[in-house]
Amino acid sequence: MLIRNAHEGYVSWERFEQIQQAIASNDRGWEQSGAVQNGPALLTALLRCRRCGRKLSVRYSGNRGDMLSYACHRGWLDNGETRCIAFGGTLVDEAIAQEVLRVVQPAALEAAVLASEEEARQQDDVLQALRRDLEAARYAAGRAQKQYDAADPENRLVADELEHRWNQALQRVQEVELRIEQHVHRHGKATPAPTREQFEDLASELEAVWSCSETDVRLKKRILRTLIHEIVVDVDANAGEIILTLHWKGGVHTELRLPRRRRGQNSSQTSKEVVGAVRVLARICSDDLIAGVLNRNGLQTGRGNRWTRERVTALRSHHEIPCYSVERRRTEGWMNLTEAAASLGVSGRTLRLAVERREIEAEHPLADGPWVINQRALETEATAKFVERIRRSNRHTTIPTSQQNGFEFSTT
Repeated sequence: MLIRNAHEGYVSWERFEQIQQAIASNDRGWEQSGAVQNGPALLTALLRCRRCGRKLSVRYSGNRGDMLSYACHRGWLDNGETRCIAFGGTLVDEAIAQEVLRVVQPAALEAAVLASEEEARQQDDVLQALRRDLEAARYAAGRAQKQYDAADPENRLVADELEHRWNQALQRVQEVELRIEQHVHRHGKATPAPTREQFEDLASELEAVWSCSETDVRLKKRILRTLIHEIVVDVDANAGEIILTLHWKGGVHTELRLPRRRRGQNSSQTSKEVVGAVRVLARICSDDLIAGVLNRNGLQTGRGNRWTRERVTALRSHHEIPCYSVERRRTEGWMNLTEAAASLGVSGRTLRLAVERREIEAEHPLADGPWVINQRALETEATAKFVERIRRSNRHTTIPTSQQNGFEFSTT
């Protein structure tokens, strides 16, 4: 029978239980989180399948083993059951990381201040410990000297042994003094403690530090496991979404819905917004003009390159977007804002204001790009009323004539 606190232990009972819990959590069983590993997957052992309740496992594929995915296949391996869910892991890891950064961002400043104070305290503790070691070494050297002085010089065997012990004690004093000197030199000339304003700047760069390639992935995993108890995940095939329910350590739950990458898609694909813009611009612009508009708006290809005519042509061919044709433009009635304004007999600015008020239908796929208007939009009843209102207002505009009297102002 175990009797607690019957004798003084090396550690307290609470510390012993914490150590046992840490050892148990490092067990890499199928239902345990296990010790943090070096793999790039951030959510290893944190994802739990909503359908069967088992933990999801991580897979690495691709030529370089850098394609990350999560899958629930323990039921299939153990009992021959149907596989539950599987999905790409890169998008999920990024979304969870952003959510964690959003949660910890308000406390980043206080954490940095506390970390700085803790580091300073630890340095002071090290210096105090070295000074205690120096005091003990000097005491031992003084005691060895007294023993040597009290020995009989005629007894060379005893005198030699005491002299050897004295020399060892003096050498120990020199070693501790050297360590203290090195510690003071290393930390005494260090830059002063950062100010709170500097810590605020550091907290604002938290996301950049997290995304840095030199940041230890094991540290990221420890942060995630400190904040998150587990993540229950499911896949909605009809909606094409991954449903994540985050169970935070504090008892709060957060639900995230992420688009699920379909078969054939990859992270280097051009965004849907760019494809849609090219589809609209191809009605009135050549590939050269489209490339210029995309670059002017700061848009890049899926691989982060600038747009060229060849790349726009390849994008159109892949998405089956018809190329620009003067004949097709004339036949289908596509025009830009200037051409549409000239057709109606109004200024371009007046027509743009009407379009922005949604009185006339038009498309504007990019902020720094042309408007695309169809002839049918200019033949509607609303457009006819708009043109009549503009002409009527122009007829009633007062025009100065020579018959009007002016005001005379004195210059004195």
